[in-house]
Amino acid sequence: MKVDFKKTLDSYRARSGQFRLLEVPELQYLMIDGHGDPNAGGEYAEAIATIYPLAYTLKFTSKNDLNRDYVVPPLEALWWADDMTAFTSARDKSAWDWTAMLLTPEWITTEMFEAAVEKVATKPDVPMLGAVRLEPLQEGTCVQTLHLGPYDDEAETLAMLHSEFMPANGLQFAGRHHEIYLSDPRRTAPEKLRTILRQPVKQLEQ
Repeated sequence: MKVDFKKTLDSYRARSGQFRLLEVPELQYLMIDGHGDPNAGGEYAEAIATIYPLAYTLKFTSKNDLNRDYVVPPLEALWWADDMTAFTSARDKSAWDWTAMLLTPEWITTEMFEAAVEKVATKPDVPMLGAVRLEPLQEGTCVQTLHLGPYDDEAETLAMLHSEFMPANGLQFAGRHHEIYLSDPRRTAPEKLRTILRQPVKQLEQ
């Protein structure tokens, strides 16, 4: 049976107009770090062009060698900046730092990852292959919601999360802003895009 993590993991569930608290377990990802406006091409486009060939190489290795098949999960990213208004009122994308990520099953080992990197290195147009790492991410308690529509319309929801929901519930930041892209922007109209917005949190210290 082919595993589809979007259906098996609770952390892929979110509703529009609702902030939900949940516990996210430690998960393993392919990761690439970068900086700057994701819409300007450059590093972010290079990261995406690199991470997908590696993810699919690992998928087929798992299927062929381990008889464990799975659907490659949707693209995810962590975002942060020195001033968090860069994501809300200012929307200064040039100030953004990011980590592009793809969820990878826990049975994918470091040895499998290293072998996949060697295999993908023979392909053209994988400019950031040397920057990819396989690493666990432990987020713990998080708040998340589903955003419907263009990415640039997220600011209002994020401002509500940061300025209303978190203070009202005695919560503070405990990690980087996390987005999960359930829609392919190349094939989906901007108004129909579906994106999970997640924020790791912890209780305010008394």
